[in-house]
Amino acid sequence: MPPTAAGPDQADARWQALGTLVHLLVTDPRCLNEARHLLAADLEQVDAACSRFRADSEICALRTVQGRPVRVSPLLAEAITVALRAARLTDGDVDPTVGAAMSAVGYDRDFGRVPRIGPPLVVTTRTVPGWREVHLEGRSLTMPEGVKLDLGATAKAWAADRSAARISSRLGCGVLVSLGGDIAVAGHAPEGGWRVRVQDVTGAPEDPPGGPYALIAIRAGGLATSSTAARRWQRGGDVLHHILDPRTGRPAEPVWRTVSVTADSCADANAASTAAIIRGRDALGWLAKLGLPARLVDATGVVFTVAGWPDEPVPVQSEIAQK
Repeated sequence: MPPTAAGPDQADARWQALGTLVHLLVTDPRCLNEARHLLAADLEQVDAACSRFRADSEICALRTVQGRPVRVSPLLAEAITVALRAARLTDGDVDPTVGAAMSAVGYDRDFGRVPRIGPPLVVTTRTVPGWREVHLEGRSLTMPEGVKLDLGATAKAWAADRSAARISSRLGCGVLVSLGGDIAVAGHAPEGGWRVRVQDVTGAPEDPPGGPYALIAIRAGGLATSSTAARRWQRGGDVLHHILDPRTGRPAEPVWRTVSVTADSCADANAASTAAIIRGRDALGWLAKLGLPARLVDATGVVFTVAGWPDEPVPVQSEIAQK
């Protein structure tokens, strides 16, 4: 879900961090270098605190807590607060205690290093410990022995919100931060808003879209897309993906190929899009009740929109038909 290319009065930069593509746009080209420095520093701090793939990260050190209260850094406390809020707002659909289950299905390292094809796994239905077992009071964290936190469902979106607000406040320009399609904007938007191409197949702004897509404009808040097609791997005859249903510990049924949601923040948008993947067809009524504009593409390429998502500007074709 890339922003469109920078306009004549904008500047942008792209690089890799947090295992994904980072895309930064600013409304004042003079601010780009400092904005990039601020964002890169922010993302390094988030990675050091929240990555379950770094042996030296703060969150990995929590595996030795064994049920005792431990004092965490302000940054990790904020990240866990966001994750627990997402769990509460989604009735547990987005649960940060899925870390062990995620490793059990093969996502046990940075995704770029996960073998795409491998031998069969014995993946049994298992309930995760549950977010209600995680207690955070200020910076004091308590959770049961054996719990492995995974903030992958919330950390990137929260990091985008956090950095966009910080850069805009510091430099006084409009800012868009995209972390693998989790988009947050802050400050004054360009005329007509930030234009974003919402699509099923990841690609650069200058590349033609593959499959169904929509062009929208956002001026505030955030936009997120969750997908069962982007991070997939095969074990034996099973195709697995990275969005787990915490009630089973297994990948959610791929009713939706992608779900895109806009909200007051990227963190809220991402929580809703992830929960929608897990809820399957029930997501349509749930998102409509919440009043969150959303676009859902099912496994056959059929597009559904709710809560005022703009009409498709181009005829919709399935990705399979285009191939």
